Amino acid sequence: MPPAMTDLLDIWAAHSPLAGHALDQITVDFLLPTGIYIQMDVPREATIQHIKLLLWKQAQSFPLFPALGEMESHMFECVNQAAVHEELEDETRRLCDVRPFLPVLKLVTRNCGRAERLLDSKIGVLIGKGLHELDAINDQEVKDFRSKMFRMSEERMQRVQMMTYTEWLQACFSPQLEPTAGTAITDGLNDRPADLKVIIHFDQSQVRVLSPVQSSCTPMELMELAVRKWLTTHGPEEETWRGQYVLRVSHCLEFLCGDNPLIQYKYIRTCMQAKEPPHLTLVHTSNVKAMFDKDITAIGAVVTHKSSNPPLPLPPKRRVPTVSSATRVSVQVRAGLFHGTELLCKPAVSSESSGRSDHTWKDSTLEFDISVCDLPRMTRLCFAIYAVMDKVKKQKSTKNAHINKYQTIRKAGKVHYPIAWVNTMVFDYKGQLKTGELILHCWSSFPDELEEMLNPIGTIQTNPYTENATALHIHFPEYSPHSIIFPPFDKILEKAAEILKANDCTRGGKKFHIELKEIMERDALSQLCENEKDLIWTLRHDCIENFPQSLPKLLLSVKWSKHEDMAQLQALLQIWPKLCPRDALELLDFNYPDQYVREYAVRCLRDMSNEELSQYLLQLVQVLRYEPYYDCALTHFLLERAQGNRKIGHFLFWHLRSEIHMPAVSVQFALILEAYCRGSIPHIEVLKKQVEALSKLKSVNELIKLGTIKNARSKTKEAMLTKEAMMTCLRQISYSETLSDLYSPLNPNVLLSGINVEKCRYMDSKMKPLWIVYNNKLLGGDTLGIIFKNGDDLRQDMLTLQILRLMDRLWKEANLDLRIVPYGCLATGDRAGLIEVVSSADTIANIQLTSSNVAAAAAFNKDALLNWLKERNSGDALDRAIEEFTLSCAGYCVATYVLGIGDRHSDNIMVRSTGQLFHIDFGHILGNFKSKFGIKRERVPFILTHDFIHVIQQGKTGYTEKFGSFRQYCEEAYLILRKNGNLFITLFALMLTAGLPELTSVKDIQYLKDSLALGKTDDEALKQFRQKFDEALRESWTTKVNWMAHNVAKDNRS
Repeated sequence: MPPAMTDLLDIWAAHSPLAGHALDQITVDFLLPTGIYIQMDVPREATIQHIKLLLWKQAQSFPLFPALGEMESHMFECVNQAAVHEELEDETRRLCDVRPFLPVLKLVTRNCGRAERLLDSKIGVLIGKGLHELDAINDQEVKDFRSKMFRMSEERMQRVQMMTYTEWLQACFSPQLEPTAGTAITDGLNDRPADLKVIIHFDQSQVRVLSPVQSSCTPMELMELAVRKWLTTHGPEEETWRGQYVLRVSHCLEFLCGDNPLIQYKYIRTCMQAKEPPHLTLVHTSNVKAMFDKDITAIGAVVTHKSSNPPLPLPPKRRVPTVSSATRVSVQVRAGLFHGTELLCKPAVSSESSGRSDHTWKDSTLEFDISVCDLPRMTRLCFAIYAVMDKVKKQKSTKNAHINKYQTIRKAGKVHYPIAWVNTMVFDYKGQLKTGELILHCWSSFPDELEEMLNPIGTIQTNPYTENATALHIHFPEYSPHSIIFPPFDKILEKAAEILKANDCTRGGKKFHIELKEIMERDALSQLCENEKDLIWTLRHDCIENFPQSLPKLLLSVKWSKHEDMAQLQALLQIWPKLCPRDALELLDFNYPDQYVREYAVRCLRDMSNEELSQYLLQLVQVLRYEPYYDCALTHFLLERAQGNRKIGHFLFWHLRSEIHMPAVSVQFALILEAYCRGSIPHIEVLKKQVEALSKLKSVNELIKLGTIKNARSKTKEAMLTKEAMMTCLRQISYSETLSDLYSPLNPNVLLSGINVEKCRYMDSKMKPLWIVYNNKLLGGDTLGIIFKNGDDLRQDMLTLQILRLMDRLWKEANLDLRIVPYGCLATGDRAGLIEVVSSADTIANIQLTSSNVAAAAAFNKDALLNWLKERNSGDALDRAIEEFTLSCAGYCVATYVLGIGDRHSDNIMVRSTGQLFHIDFGHILGNFKSKFGIKRERVPFILTHDFIHVIQQGKTGYTEKFGSFRQYCEEAYLILRKNGNLFITLFALMLTAGLPELTSVKDIQYLKDSLALGKTDDEALKQFRQKFDEALRESWTTKVNWMAHNVAKDNRS
């Protein structure tokens, strides 16, 4: 059951003028362990601790009070909004935040250590799945994984206790670094590295300007200069400053640790590019040590208080499945053995079974033409259940067209309709061949493209919603009186050595080398024919010497159904050179399921810096879906790096937490989240505060949605009442406390102090997003905005922005900085998330509309944009703004073309006052352009209008030099992306199972191959891009017409 929708009858809802009154007191029923029942009124915003104190005072006047014993030995239980028992161990929570399903609290006796129970309770609330649910899972793999993670997490916490505060600081608040080969920033005169003017803050008040400072100096050298200058005005003292201060970026919790040159820190570099002085604060080490001691104390409270009596798990919910059918249908089962997407042998099909609800196949055995010894370790058995019906004539009516979406005609007169699918591994997590009875609860939603109706790329988890799921009962036979175990690794290598002795290595001649080279240079989407696979396998020793980056193609050429070939591959993998991390990412795709291949890939990923790992974290979380067993190399790697770096841990947490509601990954992601929390105890409170804040924002959003529905007839009344309700809500103590003093989920280094209620509003789109304005605690007077969305899936936006960040990084590595603005975007739950508000920016539509009284004419005013920039910049600043506009326009022209970003109207393109142009709202990607009446509304490959060119040419007609530079930037940027074409294809391929609406099959990724002209020479690709560039320029009038229509529609709405 989903959480209750906020409505007028919801007793836990925020105070609202719409409700007409405020429920300050709630009547709660209390059930005591002595059998006594007490009913009393309690404040709805009271903490659980306060309520327990009130109950204890009241219980003194009731019988059997002495039998209760100590108050601290008891805690409350309730049934929560998800209809699950919840233990309220964390008594700092408010009752209105707990939101019991009914106002009934049961007092129970604690049966183990308080600290441990409190930790379990906090983790359960934090990850969105109570740990008692994991306790109740009767699966030995789950139990073994949790036990192992518990031990490893405890060891990790003990290592943290042994850290110095500087090591802790580096792990929690390390700065962002730019690629070492980034574009040099010069002074513009002698092309020598530019000097810095740095503003240093002492004790949050005193300011000293240091100028000039060489950009190549280190943070330690900068601190020495700052302190010496400070000493000159405060009298001579002993230089005891060394080791007494650390440098922090003034507006956030980002410390300049390490010995890197200043120019390599992202914040410093951004300031230099904007010609603004960086603001840094000297923080005394005593303040840092206080933060460090707080974390160590939090660990000590749990690690040193152990209990030998773990809590008893609650019994699992049991429901009797009921299936009814009015008609008799014939049903068949199809089964296939897969290794990745490779079918190991011909599928097996059962006979037909007729019935209404239960179907049985007596004495029916599905046999596969493959020996048990040839089964790869990661073999999965895939089932499809389908109805067999007589073929009917096509009906003219299209009312029920969706019913025939998945039908497949198998033979004359018969049509097969998919009913359900399910997958299971042939070997269990210990490598033992499965035997005996197994009940598989199936999935009913089918992907668009399936071979033989089997879904090998689907999850091997069974459907947890057993009451409504088709249940398939199967029996694995016993092949011998002893268990069959997959051979250990050393035995596999012994087998490979035997084969190598009997056969010499085959080497190819010059002709074969040329053919091999041509195959290896193809892009990742190119299919290999059988002859090519045979050639690659035959010349595998040539591959390791001449084409080590071709490992993915070699793996696709292995005959995994022959254990001899598999053994030789494993031996070859032991001597294969390490791939660079970016190339190794492809090996985590579903096509490469072998355990040892994936372990090799993870070894390659260990060479990634934290910055680079953050870049690919989104994909690495998604490919966890491909891991059939909980205990795997990728899980260990992600946990290790996340627990060693707070920022990586933060985003790992949210990427997992945002999908915890998905049944296929719910248990797997919950187990990883639990392991992360146990190994990062000090981070729990930080994340818990964020989860609670997001819950409050969701309540406010639902309140506004309700208000707009109630007052739909009067827009003015709606706006007044809902805005008033929002403001009243945000000012409530329970809301203001929860929403204040938290680390931003978008950037964990930013501390949000308090909401600036007067500046908050909600946006006038369907889902009523909240526009929340925060004060920045670390920089007085500064504000920053976030948009909270509830009802929109932000994962596609998040993917697009991640790819934009990668493009920005690749361009910078090639000494090309195109001033991209990849603002923050984070999915935090089921169709919910946050978006960063870019400061000092406005949409093209607003800029045009403010320059014209007539909406229809605004889109054709080519001077509007340039005049807007002139109003905000003058002299050298205007030249810089135009250069920023030129560079960023080039970057986004190339990026939107390559990614096929659609729906580009004037409200989806923005410009900062500094000149940077950037795009927002990426609901349509990979060429999925909007159409109306079957006609594509967007006819251009990317947006390049004449008012953009007017700005680039500084308002001068025929200023071809500036436009020529702009065109050169575009071409250079395009060629850089082409060189990394395989990386982009890999990243999108790794997201195929994420369930994004416009990324569901390999066909969707084909768009990237075409836009990057992979398979063509650079000259051919450049020719294609130039044609697209000219087309965008030639057809820009169509963009103007679309923008005019958009402006008119927007004007009418307002």
